[in-house]
This record gives sequence, structure tokens and C-alpha cells, in this order.
Amino acid sequence: MHPTRSLKDKIILILKGLGMGAANKVPGVSGGVVAFVAGFYEEFIYSLQKINSKAFLLLVNGRWANFYRYINGKFLSLLILGMLISYFSISKLLDYLIVHYELYVWGCFFGMIIGSIFYIAKDFNLKSTSNLLFIVIGIVVGVGISLLEPAKENDNLWFVFFCGIIGVSGMTLPGLSGSFILMLLGNYVLLLVDSVNALYDTLADVAQGNWDFTPKRIRLLQVLGSFTLGSAVGLVSLSHLLAYVLKHYKNITYAIIIGFITGSLGVVWPWKEKIYKTEADGSFLLDANGNLIIDNYDRYIPQIDHLTTWMVSLFIIIGIFIVIGLERFRTNKNAKI
Repeated sequence: MHPTRSLKDKIILILKGLGMGAANKVPGVSGGVVAFVAGFYEEFIYSLQKINSKAFLLLVNGRWANFYRYINGKFLSLLILGMLISYFSISKLLDYLIVHYELYVWGCFFGMIIGSIFYIAKDFNLKSTSNLLFIVIGIVVGVGISLLEPAKENDNLWFVFFCGIIGVSGMTLPGLSGSFILMLLGNYVLLLVDSVNALYDTLADVAQGNWDFTPKRIRLLQVLGSFTLGSAVGLVSLSHLLAYVLKHYKNITYAIIIGFITGSLGVVWPWKEKIYKTEADGSFLLDANGNLIIDNYDRYIPQIDHLTTWMVSLFIIIGIFIVIGLERFRTNKNAKI
């Protein structure tokens, strides 16, 4: 039985979708962390799990209302609406802030992840040896991913399909950033920049009655289609796996998630310099918009006597308090129910 939501609850759920969508856009930040801290992670996973053979039969038999109720459609549609709004609003603002105030943005996200670790771990049994072991495993995997060397761009449709399956992990696995994984796979710009821009350009051309597309545009649309299909498959399949492990191995799952999130701190470490992709002759590679393509980051220890260091530290504290504030709001809300 799915919970009945008031208008206020629905608006809050859309706002949570906004936060989840914005987090998924930033390499190193996981939308799954937002779902976990905001308290709807398990409902999200169990709702996605309902997209199965029974749901398919309801759909093909035209039983739309039953299908919608079965998959917890109100919850998923409001959440997805928030993500879509985020992509055209908050994520655009994030793009601007990262360009002009990058250190402060990373500092805020770094603090939010620290706050998330505290929030998740405070009621968790950290004295259990097995729990600690799985937390360490999660940390090792998270740190290991952050140290991997990025691959070269590859537009093979089967590989792109695989990227979709892996890249969607940021929504379902807190602490694993889908955007950062796509960067490691070498296809971040291809899939989240070039192919999306190709879709926008195509829609604009179609609106003007222009159907004359270049081979490059057609290829990028094929890439986007393969990536979207892979993302859908990954979202459903991972949700089934996670629903199973949450049901049968909840403590182990939570321990690994805490480890993943802790390990992701290395990815969002604020003090880092961009390493850009280059050609064989040393010249910089540019994306379709003429922007430099990020290959990875070179992290460094900041100098304590710099004003910028203190400002970033302030934003780390702000990030921590944002999560604590959200937790208290949710706790007070639940106490009133």
C-alpha cells in the first residue's frame, strides 16, 4: 500500500527530485545520496522494482490505472518531474556556478557528503566487525574508482549501451557518481554534452521544418538512443538487485553504501586542478561547443594561510549544515504525523 501524499508532500517530493537531478549532473556527486538522506531511497528502489513482467502485462492489456498504481506512479512521476525541471534550471545554474565559483561549489558538496555520512552512520551499529569490514570494502572501492585513469572516447553503440547501464548507478547506488564513472569510461562529453546538444539542435530544426541532418548528427542521435536504452535497462535491473539485497542483507548493504559515500570524498575533494584532454601533438581537444574537455583532476593540499582556503572551508561547513537542516526538517515532519 503506497502512502497518501498531501499537496505539500507532493511539492516536497518534486523538490527532492530537483536535488537528485542536480546531484546526478555533477561528476563526483551521487543522486542516490540525496535519495538516502532525504529518506525516500528504499521507496525509490522498491518502486523501480515494480517495473517487471506483471507491470508489462498490465501495460499491454491497457489497464493503465492499475499499471500506474502498481509501479507507485505518483511517487515516480513527481520525482522524475523534479529531475526534469532540475535539468533545465538548477543544473544550468550549477554549470554557471562551477565555471565562476568552482572551489566553493566543490566545498559545499564536500560538506554535504560529510554531513550525509554522519546522518547515515549515526544510527548504524559501527561496533559490529562485519559492518566495519563492509564499510572498509566500500571505502576501498570508492577511493579506487577515484584513482582510475580515464579511457578514451568510444561511440560504439554496444559500449554506449553499457555506459548507460553503468552510468545510471549514481541514481541507485549512493556514493557512486554516474557522471564521474562516465568520465572514467571516456564518454562523459559524448553522452551528456554532445549527444544532448544534438537532440536540442534536432528538435529546433524539426520545429523549423528542416529535416536535413548531417551524418554526425544522426550518429549522435543513435548514441543518445543507445545510452537512454542502456540507462533504462540499468535502472530497472539494478533496482531489482538492490531491492533483493536490501530485503535480505540490509545491514551489509547499508555498510557498503556508507563506505561508497566515504570513498567518494576523494572525488569531490575541493582543491583540485582540471586535467584536459589533448591530441597526440599536445594541443587541447574541444567539445562541440568549443569548450576544453576535462580528462581528470589533479588533487592537492591547500595552503592554510590563503583566504580562499578559509572561504572553501566555510562552504564545507555550510554543506554540512544543509544536510543537518534537511534531517531535522524530515524528523520534525515525521514526528507530527
